[in-house]
Amino acid sequence: MSPQVVFLRRALVAVYVLAASVPALLAGPLAAQQPSGAPLPEIRQLIEQVREHQRQLDKVREDYTYTSTQTTQDVDANGQVKKTETNEYEIFFVNSHSVGRMVKKDGKPLDEHEEKKESERVTKEAEKAAQTPPDQQVEGQQQVSITQMLGLMEVRNPRREVYRGRSAIVFDFAGRKDAKTHGVVEDASKKLEGTLWIDEADRQVAHMDVRFIDNFRVAGGLIATIQKGSSFHFDQSPVNEEIWLPTGAEASVDARVLLVKGVRQHFTERDSDFKRFHVEAQTGKDAKAVEGAKP
Repeated sequence: MSPQVVFLRRALVAVYVLAASVPALLAGPLAAQQPSGAPLPEIRQLIEQVREHQRQLDKVREDYTYTSTQTTQDVDANGQVKKTETNEYEIFFVNSHSVGRMVKKDGKPLDEHEEKKESERVTKEAEKAAQTPPDQQVEGQQQVSITQMLGLMEVRNPRREVYRGRSAIVFDFAGRKDAKTHGVVEDASKKLEGTLWIDEADRQVAHMDVRFIDNFRVAGGLIATIQKGSSFHFDQSPVNEEIWLPTGAEASVDARVLLVKGVRQHFTERDSDFKRFHVEAQTGKDAKAVEGAKP
């Protein structure tokens, strides 16, 4: 895989991963639903409440690990799948930052050499995460929070809907062309529009749909151009009646790399096997999640 395609994939993943940075702590086993006739909350205040819940959650989230199965399909112009790559990761958290350890490649466990290289990579990533404050971005990652993104957006059409049996506050958003941005992900937000579902009782991001409404050129198109119509979807659900965590994501991307090569990919992520664990981030040898007794 070329460096340009790797860069493109990381940039695309960063766009939908931003939703994963705003889970919140449940107020109880299942918070009471708001009356359907209650006035709608002010959207900016609602987002601030989500961000405050995130701060409360940081320590609880570090006691969790889960399996993330990520599948990337290369698709031709007729929509036929040319190549499929599936990798399985163990996800855990260090200092509020997520760390992923690959445990399977195309359904097979890593061999001894691959395992050694992956352990070295994960240990370095865990060390960086441990040294990076929770409210800052780990070096080398492309990610912004929803609160940052919505600061660059026009928010409109707030409404109340029932989503998966629970009351949700729903609103649409679209990028502002006059917004001042920094970095590829914030730059991309000007070309986006979408819809966000926030669980009303728990102040959780339950679902997000995002799509490009115009072509987005990375480095003026010299590296890549993400085509209009590329889209992303993200889901979260409550786990163990204690915490909300990602349960899946999906992306369909049409792009042109190096002004010539066309890239069409369909990406899916399925998250499962949520467990409450204690994370050991060993700085000298390894970083892993190990089962521990919890109250």
